[in-house]
Amino acid sequence: MIVDVIENSSVYENLHPLFKDAFAFLKDSRNHTAADGRADIAGDKLFALTQSYETKPLQDGRHEAHRHYIDIQFIADGEEEIGYAPLADLQTVTEYAPESDAGFYDGACSPVKMHKGMFAIFFPADAHMPCRHTSKSSAVKKIVVKVAASY
Repeated sequence: MIVDVIENSSVYENLHPLFKDAFAFLKDSRNHTAADGRADIAGDKLFALTQSYETKPLQDGRHEAHRHYIDIQFIADGEEEIGYAPLADLQTVTEYAPESDAGFYDGACSPVKMHKGMFAIFFPADAHMPCRHTSKSSAVKKIVVKVAASY
């Protein structure tokens, strides 16, 4: 897992051949106010999901992990906490399903406070519990860029 502010994204662009395009999309402020839904950047290899929601209590969540996609989760507006844990430290609740590229897990996590302008990168070995709070609900606008782990 990597957590940083969008102004520092150039540091991470060489970690994956598609990260430069992913961060260019996230830096474009027009995308920060786009309607919820999917935006193709490079077809199924690289696309963005824009979401608006109210955060939920951390203790009510479940970890998720993906195998085929790396998540770059960017907070366009609001704040939330994202639970993080190494996938190897968790217990499987729902087996990985290839059609949704997700499995669900239980176990302890470290909450990471995210606010407007921050991003987190979750690789396949990184379980994460997004859309959470530990004290009060908050309205959030988030862009999740899905990057094919291998292509």
